[in-house]
Amino acid sequence: MYQGDEQSQIDLRLFRIWLKASKIIFDNVSKDIERHGISTENFMILELLYNKGPQTVQKISEKLSIPSGSITYFVDKLEKKEYVKREPSPTDRRASIVVLADKGQCLFDEIFPKHVEVISKNVSSLSNEEKVQLMNLLKTLGLGASASDLK
Repeated sequence: MYQGDEQSQIDLRLFRIWLKASKIIFDNVSKDIERHGISTENFMILELLYNKGPQTVQKISEKLSIPSGSITYFVDKLEKKEYVKREPSPTDRRASIVVLADKGQCLFDEIFPKHVEVISKNVSSLSNEEKVQLMNLLKTLGLGASASDLK
């Protein structure tokens, strides 16, 4: 059994607690998404378009960290279901812009408020002050980790 110093023990305990809490919340949110008959990836794309407006396929890929080949597949599927449509880019003839179609807009108008409720219930054990503090801590943690030499 690993018997590191006190700092290592604290770091490991933090990591385990953070991982377990994240998994529980992610599982709860994923179950909510599945209730609507949408894959997590498709939900993420629709949510991005719903809240941030039209995006190029490349931007969707970058923002959601989904490989470009996979994002094209997901957008194709969403287009076949008439949730999104592609429009030519006014600035780049090689690119197209993915836009939320009326059917996708109606779907998200219905399900997104319920989804936000699920998220709110999952974080309701924290006060707003604690939520802001946690956001700042997680941002600091993420920035520190992205600057590490382990990438």
